[in-house]
Amino acid sequence: MLDHIFLTVGDVERSIVFYTAAAAPLGIDQRLDYDGKDGPPGHPDLKGFGKNGRFIFWLRKGETAPSSTHIGFAADSEAMVDAAHVAALAAGALEIHKPGPQLHYDPRYYAAQVADPDGHTLEFVYKSWQHGH
Repeated sequence: MLDHIFLTVGDVERSIVFYTAAAAPLGIDQRLDYDGKDGPPGHPDLKGFGKNGRFIFWLRKGETAPSSTHIGFAADSEAMVDAAHVAALAAGALEIHKPGPQLHYDPRYYAAQVADPDGHTLEFVYKSWQHGH
């Protein structure tokens, strides 16, 4: 349902390294940079992430407000959630909760949650009913 998200980060280069590593297990393996001078006045430089030619996740430099942002990344399997969790921790994330069923939502809602280097909360989510299993 979403076309794109801009996430404001304090250190763009650090965040590129982090998201490149953390998103790779989810198949998010393409990068695109957008130079803000090519847009309307005041447009920020953007560092995009995507897959299959679709870039939906963009970083921009600025003042962070991590408690105002939570991003759930879709996974295609429980194994993909596990792999993204491991990759994010290895890239410097702080663990919020280990992978497992989120019974407070649904027994088929399998997820892990971490905080990125700026403190934004990220969730890697597999909802089996959305994948026909």
